[in-house]
Amino acid sequence: MQELELSKAFTLMESGPVVLVTTHDGLKDNIMTISWTMVMDFTPVFAITTGAWNYSFSALRNNKECVMAIPTVEMLDKVVGIGTCTGKDTDKFAKFKLTPVSGKVVKAPLIKECLANIECKVIDIIKKHNIVVLEGVAAYIDTTRKEKRTIHAVGDGTFIIDGRKLDRKKMMASKLPHRI
Repeated sequence: MQELELSKAFTLMESGPVVLVTTHDGLKDNIMTISWTMVMDFTPVFAITTGAWNYSFSALRNNKECVMAIPTVEMLDKVVGIGTCTGKDTDKFAKFKLTPVSGKVVKAPLIKECLANIECKVIDIIKKHNIVVLEGVAAYIDTTRKEKRTIHAVGDGTFIIDGRKLDRKKMMASKLPHRI
């Protein structure tokens, strides 16, 4: 085996999929791209990593809500574009031609062009590691979409696209929740 520079070790385990997180600060909607996400359990509890360096963070911290919108591969350039500009001086919905849709629980908008959207409430912020813990309070999926492949950031400017699904549900039945 060849040794890998330790500072690049995270590229071996970078999480996915990349999500677009929408917020509403009381005046306007915003979107930030987040590639560091984590499912916390079979319950609808998730975590994202973000902090004050992201313009949306204050709205997330103050209003304690957001939407995690899950884009598919044809949105990659928009996802990267959203992540490389700031909502401080950019209306990202207008710039990237995305459609905000009202949710049922939170004020932050869903994104119509995304495969799925999860309305979330912030239930904890772990300041030491910039981890925001979210509880899903409503979820939506566009079952009519043909393209369902999501994108995963490697962390070095490259991305991986979901591939073929392999089914092992029967083999794992004793460990999976009843409803899956």
